[in-house]
Amino acid sequence: MIPPKPPSRPDRVSLWRYMQLFRQDILSAQPARLYRAWMAEFRTPFFRSYLMNQPELVKTVLKDRPDDFPKSDRVGEGLRPLLGNSVFLTNGEVWKRQRRIIDPAFEGGRLRETFPAMWDASEAAAARLPEGLVEIEEQTSHAAADVIFRTLFSIPIEDALASAVFHEFRTYQRSQPILNLAAFVPLPRWMPRLFRRETRASAARIRGLIGQLVDRRAEDIAAGAAPDDLATKIMTTRDPVTGATFTPEEMVDQVAIFFLAGHETSASALAWALYLMALYPEWQEKVAAEAQALVACDFAVMSKLPVTRDVFRETLRLYPPVPMMVREATCPERFRDRDVRRGSQLVLSPWHLHRHARLWDRPDDFDPGRWQTENGRRCGRDAYIPFSAGARVCTGAGFAMVEGPLILARLLRDVVVSPVEGRVPVPVAHLTVRARDGIWLNLAKR
Repeated sequence: MIPPKPPSRPDRVSLWRYMQLFRQDILSAQPARLYRAWMAEFRTPFFRSYLMNQPELVKTVLKDRPDDFPKSDRVGEGLRPLLGNSVFLTNGEVWKRQRRIIDPAFEGGRLRETFPAMWDASEAAAARLPEGLVEIEEQTSHAAADVIFRTLFSIPIEDALASAVFHEFRTYQRSQPILNLAAFVPLPRWMPRLFRRETRASAARIRGLIGQLVDRRAEDIAAGAAPDDLATKIMTTRDPVTGATFTPEEMVDQVAIFFLAGHETSASALAWALYLMALYPEWQEKVAAEAQALVACDFAVMSKLPVTRDVFRETLRLYPPVPMMVREATCPERFRDRDVRRGSQLVLSPWHLHRHARLWDRPDDFDPGRWQTENGRRCGRDAYIPFSAGARVCTGAGFAMVEGPLILARLLRDVVVSPVEGRVPVPVAHLTVRARDGIWLNLAKR
């Protein structure tokens, strides 16, 4: 049995048809040959872009020469209304300054300090789970958002402001892809942008609500009454070079990306993990057996969940929450005997790299055991980038690899999940890789 995979488009289509397909879903808009190609060129009258799957090329762009291949400004065409000038979109010295302030909050020791908040969120998620027919993406979105609010602002999702942000974000997430067409096509300024008016309005409402959370925390910091959580840490950290802290507006930008990256991506991965557990009950039982160790809030318990961790890693391989990343060549290059012009878009696709037929054994199969094989270990080093890689690797990668396995194990300690006949989820790219009509499962108490 092969887990769901979106259909591929015909190898040759008109530019107009490609644009139509792209707007519907960037995954099924791509040809099947990308699962075997080391490098593919897309040439149109307006632009050239190159998708790169060869591990050496990915390493050059992400690890060896990141300053030569900054994040494409066109990515901001779709996300800037929500994310402003956040660390996800900036480049150069602005980005380096932001990382100098943010990174200390996510250093290794902080994981232990945030673990009790994650534990409480996992307990709350387990308590909320209904029985019977359940759309599981809604449940995992709730759980992941709860983790963010508890670790960032020390409030549960039931807090009025937290709840308002969460519900507004649910409205936003289906209306805006993480890469809209402008990431690939240079649009003139006079042309209407391809996201909806309500997307902008929803982004403004989210930013307004986050602004209230930031203002409330600033007052607590000034009064000496702020909890020692991620928000306090980030808001009080001074850039070691300039001595400045984030302004309130900058902090809203950063909280917006923490919420997008930390909530939306975790929710996507958890939902697909639970679906895969329903498809493969033998792995589900292994996770449930490990989950019996979850009896008290102790960070050391994570070392007792090796199978659960491999299940989550395999889920991130098959369904990487952020399926594509776009960089820009700042000078002429020559890759694989191709001349790459300055300004060309370089597309790095975890979706295709993680399923590449010339790299992975049985690339479309779900097999958590692969991570203990020679092929799995080698591909894990060279062809696995669910959190990007190099200088721009996701700050919260370690955070996610604790949160995901913890919540997955905690939920399966209490329930058995099984698939629903006739409801096979079709992966599509919204803000992250989601299912077109949701992921429906049957839940029963153990």
